[in-house]
Amino acid sequence: MSVPDPRQFLLDLYNTAISAVHPRTLLAEFLPQPPVNGRTLVIGAGKGAAAMAEAVERNWNGPLSGLVVTRYGHGARTEQIEVVEASHPVPDEAGRQAAARMLDMVQGLTEDDLVLCLISGGGSALLALPAEGITLAEKQALNKALLRSGAAIGEMNCVRKHLSAIKGGRLALACGKARVVTLLISDVPGDDPRVIASGPTLQDASTSAEALAILRKYKIDIPQSVHAHLESPASETPKPGDPRFERNSHHVIATAQDALEAAADKARDAGITPYILSDGIEGEARDIGLMHAALARQVIARGQPFQRPCVILSGGETTVTVRGNGRGGRNVEFLLSLALALEAAPGVHAIACDTDGIDGSEDNAGALYAPGTLARADAKGVSGKALLANNDAYSFFSALDDLVVSGPTRTNVNDFRAILIL
Repeated sequence: MSVPDPRQFLLDLYNTAISAVHPRTLLAEFLPQPPVNGRTLVIGAGKGAAAMAEAVERNWNGPLSGLVVTRYGHGARTEQIEVVEASHPVPDEAGRQAAARMLDMVQGLTEDDLVLCLISGGGSALLALPAEGITLAEKQALNKALLRSGAAIGEMNCVRKHLSAIKGGRLALACGKARVVTLLISDVPGDDPRVIASGPTLQDASTSAEALAILRKYKIDIPQSVHAHLESPASETPKPGDPRFERNSHHVIATAQDALEAAADKARDAGITPYILSDGIEGEARDIGLMHAALARQVIARGQPFQRPCVILSGGETTVTVRGNGRGGRNVEFLLSLALALEAAPGVHAIACDTDGIDGSEDNAGALYAPGTLARADAKGVSGKALLANNDAYSFFSALDDLVVSGPTRTNVNDFRAILIL
């Protein structure tokens, strides 16, 4: 079996994966019944929150009001639910104000009322309401340091929960006696709803002591105000079993596995055998690139563990420990590491993209690789090794016109990788 256009084949897999986890495709079936007597208030945060709100409006039978906050450029057209845009991955004042307004909105609700909370990846930075005694500037500095440290998403969100006035279940508590139904699009390995966007409406098993240990683990400078807060009982989140959450429910409506399975079906339709390696790969992006390259070489040389032609699919969330000053992104860093390790092995093509359409903080979703990639770079005088050392994989693929620029997808189940071996 041959693929006439490997590049387009990989782009089709990515686009199929995105469509499978978009709110317009799947949110309607998870909507609860409207309350009989009370009102329905919609709140939420994340890169997919605006598209989720739009899907709610299209499928809801009854009056609505509310507010969701999403990343700049990730908005959607809504009529009843206000959409506010704010900064990600480092929070800003717009996100702080939106979070404060959201807390005000849920005050005074009764047991007849329904709060529909729409959560997707990115909500941690977008719902930026620091705990009392901590400034937004301090929260921003800690966030930047965590992003550069290589900390896993679960570790970062543990810290965020314990420094917040709204995350780690606190938003649900603010809703009082109202029933809270949370719909989530998962961007975290393992799909733990308590980790997604730092679980603003869910009970939390992590502790302040663990948050403090994480900051120390990554040698992050801890302001006195933060240190004092994390040692105070006020920093603790509501724990599993808390009776105040008894009426509430939650549903994870889209995951990385859903995206990978849709891409796998698309590959089968084209006559290519797919193998889903994992939906929850974590670790340094460049190390994961080396691992995938070794696997591809084994397939080529030994026919193990898969026979050609095939496509190897994987998801999860890699990390980058930033040591250089280039334009990076974990997906392009993975792909450049893969390219250098493959050394132009014949028949291998690859794509690595973030499903939200933005790789880190750049304007691309990711990039594409082909057997001739390194030769084309050499001809242009572009050194992959030097750029990888400077965390500048963006510049490498930009020079070759191999960036994937999709624009915001308005969903987010994190990394999507496909390695086609012919």
